[in-house]
Amino acid sequence: MSEGRPAQGTAGTLGTALQLLRRHAPAAFLAAATAAAVNAVPDVLRHVLVWDDPRLWTALAVDVVGFLTGLVAQLWVTGAVAGLLDGGRLTPSGALRRGVALAVRAVRRAPGTVLAGVVTGGAVSALLTLPASVAALGFDRVLGPLDSPDVGAFAVATVSDFVASTATLPYLAFVLVLVATGWRAGQPGTSRA
Repeated sequence: MSEGRPAQGTAGTLGTALQLLRRHAPAAFLAAATAAAVNAVPDVLRHVLVWDDPRLWTALAVDVVGFLTGLVAQLWVTGAVAGLLDGGRLTPSGALRRGVALAVRAVRRAPGTVLAGVVTGGAVSALLTLPASVAALGFDRVLGPLDSPDVGAFAVATVSDFVASTATLPYLAFVLVLVATGWRAGQPGTSRA
């Protein structure tokens, strides 16, 4: 897709999101690393609280909490990077509120494109984190209860989650902002964030 043309459909939007990620990589990855680092605190605590609990329902509850804290991180990054599209800077103040508004608007405007962003970003995240987590913890502990894992193995899995989050949060954030605002690649001033 050439610069200066609007993103065409789902494929065009995903491609534009990658272009924006390359163009704004330092700021976008800084926002993502900040969110991932903050999210690491509840992420580790949710596991430590049920460290040796063998029950499956406890593992499922931990996964739900992890999904919710990850969602908050995604929404914050979305709000923080929104200003980058028009040549602005990261805007951490009010980012969560802004990110929620952008995400709701994006889902209403083009749910299929948002889903494609979630699927492609999730696939990359899985490729970055699953091999290391499975190698460190074992397949059964990645899917089910931790059942008192080795601390070193848990640390490896935690670092792989951090890396995957840092790598993929800004991509989906740009997808959400593009869809929500109708932003045109290479056309500063067309965003309506």
